[in-house]
Amino acid sequence: MRFPISMTTGMAGYIIKNKMYPRPEWQKNAAPTTDLLNPFRILPNRVAEGATRAQHPMIKKRFPLVLMLEPLHACNLTCTGCGRIREYESSITERVPLEECLAAVDECGAPMVSICGGEPMMYPQIGELVSGILERNKNIYLCTNGMFIRKRLHEFKPDRRFFFNVHLDGLEKTHDICVEREGVFREAIEAIKIAKEAGFLVCTNTTIYKETDMKEIEALYEYLTQFDVDGHQLSPAYGYSAVNDREIFMTRDDIHEKFKDVDKLFKRFKLNQTPMYLEFLKGDRDLPCTAWGNPTYNIKGWKGPCYLITDGHYKTFEALMTETPWENYGHGNDPRCEHCMVHCGYEPSAALGINARLADSFKMLTWALR
Repeated sequence: MRFPISMTTGMAGYIIKNKMYPRPEWQKNAAPTTDLLNPFRILPNRVAEGATRAQHPMIKKRFPLVLMLEPLHACNLTCTGCGRIREYESSITERVPLEECLAAVDECGAPMVSICGGEPMMYPQIGELVSGILERNKNIYLCTNGMFIRKRLHEFKPDRRFFFNVHLDGLEKTHDICVEREGVFREAIEAIKIAKEAGFLVCTNTTIYKETDMKEIEALYEYLTQFDVDGHQLSPAYGYSAVNDREIFMTRDDIHEKFKDVDKLFKRFKLNQTPMYLEFLKGDRDLPCTAWGNPTYNIKGWKGPCYLITDGHYKTFEALMTETPWENYGHGNDPRCEHCMVHCGYEPSAALGINARLADSFKMLTWALR
């Protein structure tokens, strides 16, 4: 199976329960605003004068699927496409206390926790954090560049609900250019080998840029088969404000072109992206953004509206859910969302069955069991 059976059935049950009985305290809508959060709109709203904007199909059934937990923003690398070390430069040395991290997990209640950052393996209590989340019967993806796995592996125990998610943006030369340091690719590969030999689940995460050669990504996945890697995630890069360099980021049309042959990868390798999300990347399906499905918690609180755009930080998860003007965001509503197709915004929509087709259930079953 693509994922452990407990993870698959647990997520399915959680989605069904929350779609049938969404928590009412999360469904209040923010009071109408006059675009104070985005006063310098540079693209016209696509809604015609006097017309009513189409309501998001999940606007009154909001619930989280994956908590993006950032216990710190410090990192040992300066990756070209990362904005955290720039956006949070003034607080780069701060950390979220362990108890506060676990409280955020409880408050949100999402069945999946993606521990990210920064480099989360630099968090002094990372072993205790993972242990505490597993004790809450959550599933974990620990997103890392891999350079500290060798040193700190003894702090973890293999578990079917826990993945090391190692970032690789290409083969050795390309990856080391992306992370701006030589030798990182080799260290990441050694980390994958060591973790697999110790019995851990390991997957990889790849960001696709404008200059990414998809044939190289295929070669990367082929190279990784020898290590029995447990799956791959990939997502188009998005030029949000902290790193908005259009030379390396793509428009929607660029993304459609880049992913037009992604089915070749999907048939050969264990991609952890759903078939519906991949169709969205190819331009074969329309999906609305469901940013609340992947909420972010960091040193400043609950980050809104999403993992990539920061218009504010909220003290409570309920405040994030009810005070964020969700109808103001997404493709066609906010120019900052115009070319975004990243998985943290749109994979929840695919998983929730928005704009579902008759064949989707069969596709999902086949994908899950492969």
